[in-house]
Amino acid sequence: MNGFGGFVVRRAAGAVVTLFALSVIIYVVFYVTPGDVAQITCGPRCSPAQVRQVAGQLHLDDPLYARYWQFLQGLVAGQDYSTGTSVQHCAAPCLGLSYQTDQQVLALILAKLPVTASLAVGSMVLWLIIGVGTGVLSVWRRGRLTERLLTTVTLAGMSTPVFVIGLVLMIVVCGQLELLPFPQYVPFTDDPEQWAWNLLLPWLSLALIESATYARITRAAMLETLAEDHVRTFRAYGVGERAVIGRHALRGALAPLIAVNANNIGVLFGGAVLTETLFGLPGIGREMVEAVKVVDLPVVVGMVLVTGFFVVLANAVADVLYAVADRRVVLT
Repeated sequence: MNGFGGFVVRRAAGAVVTLFALSVIIYVVFYVTPGDVAQITCGPRCSPAQVRQVAGQLHLDDPLYARYWQFLQGLVAGQDYSTGTSVQHCAAPCLGLSYQTDQQVLALILAKLPVTASLAVGSMVLWLIIGVGTGVLSVWRRGRLTERLLTTVTLAGMSTPVFVIGLVLMIVVCGQLELLPFPQYVPFTDDPEQWAWNLLLPWLSLALIESATYARITRAAMLETLAEDHVRTFRAYGVGERAVIGRHALRGALAPLIAVNANNIGVLFGGAVLTETLFGLPGIGREMVEAVKVVDLPVVVGMVLVTGFFVVLANAVADVLYAVADRRVVLT
């Protein structure tokens, strides 16, 4: 297939192959490791009978390829699990059952996903506005005091951990100034205003850190574009500096911005562990921390698979956006 449609099909096929390879790696890392996998999966409080039941569910006596096939079959077609008193069907994509709560891992993740999605989308909007705006302003005021100040601020932002920014904002904004409430997740469908008001502080914490990276990428890409021959030609024909920066130099920064944003938003959708834990938000990242604490292996594996899925999906979408921004990408 040729053209844009063929490009999209090729990128989609590549994403599927990547997800398959990812599932193999995750299975090997978590289920083909030294130690008693059944005991680790079931948890430290399980009785010998429960451990044997888990070993049967994981088909640990079967060859490795057969065990992986059962794992893959659960993802594609679903799987039946015995809970001791009954058989529970886990519909595809089945990520298994939590041995701490007997909940299906996918249902648990979907219950936490709106929190993480709210955090990811709101943060992305803010860091793009702040980061790209700062980068453009830095180029617009290049060679002046404004550029030096913005460069210093972005360097400081890139070197500051998110939990430091978050703690400072909570102490100052929530504690001393009392401008915002301490974050407490409110579903968007219940009260959109309170949803945004309570998430503003976590959004700012992530956005202030990430925007520093976007500012530097925007500035570097725009300066590189401004040094190209076609930009000098525009200036020679009398095109104003504002038009040169806004129409041509900024467009040159789109490709690296799309790449970085795809990776960041994919990881955030997979769970912003530090931010959710710091602000007490009941999202995927915080749930993963709790699963690691109690050694709930199916939940950990499911969370890692979901994180990988969102990263691969975000990068596949980024490839398509490359083609929209620059149709020459379709030919590669």
